[in-house]
This record gives sequence, C-alpha cells and structure tokens, in this order.
Amino acid sequence: MNAQVSTTVQQAVDEMTAAVAAETTLDASIDTFIDSVPDLIAAAVAQAQANGATPAQLAAFDTLTQTMTANAATVKAALTANTPAAAASGT
Repeated sequence: MNAQVSTTVQQAVDEMTAAVAAETTLDASIDTFIDSVPDLIAAAVAQAQANGATPAQLAAFDTLTQTMTANAATVKAALTANTPAAAASGT
C-alpha cells in the first residue's frame, strides 16, 4: 500500500472512530436524560405539594410520568437495537 492510500485509509478510520465515539456519547446522554425526566417531574410535584397544590391539581403529572416511563422503555430498546455493539452481538 502506498503512502497516499495508507493516509486515506487512516483518515477514514479516524473519522469513523470519531463518529462512533460521538454516537456513543449521544446515546449515553439520551439515556441519562430519559432517566432523569421522571425524577425532575417528581421533584416539581413535591415542591408544588409543599406549596399547597392539591392532588387533583397534580393528577395530570402522574399520568405524564407513567406515559414518559413507558415511552422511555421504547426509546431505550431502540437505542440498544441500533447501537453498533448491540447489532454486532446479535442483541
């Protein structure tokens, strides 16, 4: 392999390595965000209760949290299924 081809191949490998690292970081960030949203809602509800909100006023947040938790499972499954390591291992 001549030096020009070797440099081109190395550049392609470097670009792919950076792309995989960015995807991995993005996947982890999405996972962290998905996991933290219900906790943020729970904290907001607790603060609202402490400030005198009634259960009836906050009932919509229970439904919202349940829906988000169910959706999070779907998103996490899609992330896992579409992550190169998962695809390579057959999971």
